[in-house]
Amino acid sequence: MSTPTFVRRLPVATRVGTAPPTAQAHARPGLIHAAILATVWMTFALSGIVFSEPAPVDALLMGLVLLLPAVGLVTVPPALGVYVSLWSIAAASGFLTSTLSRDVAASTTFTAVSLYLYIASFILAGFVAHRPVRHTQLMLDGWLWAAVIAASCGLVGYFNLVPGAYELFTKFDRVAGTFKDPNVFGPFLVAPFLYCVHLVLNRPIIQTLLPLGAAAILALGVLLSFSRGAWFNLGLGLAVYGVLAYATAGSARQREKIAMLVAAAAALIAVITLVVLQDDKIGSFLTDRASLTQSYDVGPAGRFGGQEKAIRLLLDHPFGIGAGQFTQVYHNEEVHNVFLSMFHNAGWLGGLTYWLMVGLTLVVGTRHIASVDAARPLFLIAYAAFLATALEGVIVDTDHWRSFYVLMAMVWGLASAPAADGAVGGGTVAHAA
Repeated sequence: MSTPTFVRRLPVATRVGTAPPTAQAHARPGLIHAAILATVWMTFALSGIVFSEPAPVDALLMGLVLLLPAVGLVTVPPALGVYVSLWSIAAASGFLTSTLSRDVAASTTFTAVSLYLYIASFILAGFVAHRPVRHTQLMLDGWLWAAVIAASCGLVGYFNLVPGAYELFTKFDRVAGTFKDPNVFGPFLVAPFLYCVHLVLNRPIIQTLLPLGAAAILALGVLLSFSRGAWFNLGLGLAVYGVLAYATAGSARQREKIAMLVAAAAALIAVITLVVLQDDKIGSFLTDRASLTQSYDVGPAGRFGGQEKAIRLLLDHPFGIGAGQFTQVYHNEEVHNVFLSMFHNAGWLGGLTYWLMVGLTLVVGTRHIASVDAARPLFLIAYAAFLATALEGVIVDTDHWRSFYVLMAMVWGLASAPAADGAVGGGTVAHAA
């Protein structure tokens, strides 16, 4: 990890207070931008505190939605016009479907939250497009701090190192950290884990100890979340990142370093797994959770039975049934498949738009992989983590995961930016916009 620096180096005359009025006028926007960039970092650094909804990050993020465009820290290339237009269609369809719900207020509230996430994602994509390298690093730096804090709290609680921590940071004997759900906590750590790998790749050996230590904490946190989706997410994300980083490396020496590092990361995960398996309780729980199917998956009342009902319902209700109605009326639990639940929440139009947005993001991202610019190493992190999270949506409802929309914003922002700005690899944001 690295300590963020937000303040642009000002001219000497300005720093000693002897600048003429014109220089002072130029300094004020710089200070304002620096303060807002500090707020962006803080927003991501607090994004791991999700004991309840809305979370602290939501208040900060809503403020940024207004502030970032107002101070000129958002760039909107034509591709982002398409981005926000498609999300607007999904939101409009969701509100229309809400009128058909048996609980109009609850469904409308759910769709309003979706709209907030769509708008925030669009603004963050424009923020990334404005300064691709610097702003993406800023966001990932804050996210890494949030992930390490969340995982550390979870481990302190799981191993009962502090009185009362177990009850606060674990759920159902699983590490949840500062989240209310271990199934959301685990995937939240994946992108920061890949960022740690990136930092190790691009730093001198002596500066890799902190990201290596952070990666170990995050890997242990994912493992002890006992979330099959999170395990899948981390494994796939690391594999995709490794393959893409290797394929786009600029030299044979860099490819060798990437291969060794990805292998070392996989070995680290394996060693951590073997160590925790020595504990009989953990080993038994881990083995049970590693099964492809659980008792609650099978049967008419299980997850798979619910998904069969969900398919029949979407065929019978082209305009949807309203968000939250599947569990209230038709089944005892959620669909656990975002690609199905979006048809219920927003009808066929909204569901197909969601499919289109995920597909377009992967297409846009895949096409951008070959682009040679300073932001590409960071882009590979966002793309690999997004792909893994999108595919995890087959087994869980991810439509209100903030991390999903942040990763999508990074992919679109980096892919649509006119040009990258500056060198990659330090992990510290040393310049304001």
